[in-house]
Amino acid sequence: MAKTSVSFVCQECGGTHRKWSGRCDHCGAWNTIAEEREEAVAGPGKRAAGRRIDMQPLAMDANTKPLQRMITGIAEFDRVSGGGLVPGSASLIGGDPGIGKSTLLLQLVCQLAKTGVRTAYISGEESADQVRMRARRLGLGDANVELATATNASDIAASMGGADGPAVIVIDSIQTMFLPTLDSAPGTVSQVRGSAQELIRTAKQHNAALLIVGHVTKDGAIAGPRVLEHMVDTVLYFEGDRSHHFRILRGVKNRFGATDEIGVFEMVEAGLAEVPNPSELFLADRRDDVTGAVVFAGIEGSRPLLVEIEALVAPSSLASPRRNVVGWDSSRLAMLTAVLEARCGVPLSGRDIFLNVAGGLKISETAADLAVAGALISSVTGRAAPARTVFFGEVALSAELRQVAQAEARLKEAAKLGFDNAVLPRPRKKLLAPEGISLSQPATLAELIDMMGGTS
Repeated sequence: MAKTSVSFVCQECGGTHRKWSGRCDHCGAWNTIAEEREEAVAGPGKRAAGRRIDMQPLAMDANTKPLQRMITGIAEFDRVSGGGLVPGSASLIGGDPGIGKSTLLLQLVCQLAKTGVRTAYISGEESADQVRMRARRLGLGDANVELATATNASDIAASMGGADGPAVIVIDSIQTMFLPTLDSAPGTVSQVRGSAQELIRTAKQHNAALLIVGHVTKDGAIAGPRVLEHMVDTVLYFEGDRSHHFRILRGVKNRFGATDEIGVFEMVEAGLAEVPNPSELFLADRRDDVTGAVVFAGIEGSRPLLVEIEALVAPSSLASPRRNVVGWDSSRLAMLTAVLEARCGVPLSGRDIFLNVAGGLKISETAADLAVAGALISSVTGRAAPARTVFFGEVALSAELRQVAQAEARLKEAAKLGFDNAVLPRPRKKLLAPEGISLSQPATLAELIDMMGGTS
């Protein structure tokens, strides 16, 4: 006889509690703990009998064919995924509401359908007519894509099988799916985990590529249990501010390619358009004579990317001056301002600091330290940074500058876009600079300040 077990699970992080409480002890969220019931087999025979599994040699023989990736036709998506979709893989795509996840995946399955790949788009949030309306707006109304509206994960898994089953399946979204065997509402931790496990198992069994849309929490992480990201092969985040027309597809986990790779899209009237040269687009509206603005030569995955960093330092009337940061680490800015004031005498205490990365891009690498320092110095002194110059390098607590990886790739991208000079730390070995670009290599922040005209 089945015995029902009751547990209290946090719907934000998936943490389990012995009893209900208003605050989760694991993640600190309030009013997120819900009661969930599971059926457990009772009695001495509850241990399932196993069977011997088949082992295969690692080395490929003459009869074994390697898996061929499916090129989607969207070059930016193929870049992030590592060269296309792998049969039997499971990918999780997360992002804020309205950012364009469903639009991107609908364009993707329609592009694959044009090449003869059988695709299916299963929506649990929209009706079939609503998806057709969106496809017509994107100019994809005649695509040969199978469309369904369903939320029962068992029914969807049963529809994947057979020789004529789809090769690519989109699930939009996993928070709307449920298993009838679980006594909990759709969107709860147990339903999300169970539904994802059932769909991923069936997709791998039938060698189909599965694309799962996941909602995100207010902190930007994919909602549901953290184990959901461990169950899939690829985790992609769709970033961007809805007030900007740029969208960034970032890979944070990829078993078939490089992580931290990005793809850049532009939201236009006909959907999402690829941006093959994002550096040129990010710098399209830039002027050289603006104080507090410098160009940073960064690396996102394997792609060099040039972006403008803007800083504004203004007198503050508050007891605690404001430090507003968009697109960069606020704690890194606090460290950099302390180094500039303590080591170099730059007057920053008692002043508001506003820092912005143009275009809505989020930068995480420490190579942006030198560019941020240059923008702050330019804003304090009221003198514009040297024209047609890029900055990159890491700043130590001693105000010394440290070299960063892939300097030559950054310089090549800068030379391609017409920049004449680059400010970077002194490298340990000889650096092969591209033709037409000169190098300025200060050793400390004090030398950088002198190079930019001093602080007087």
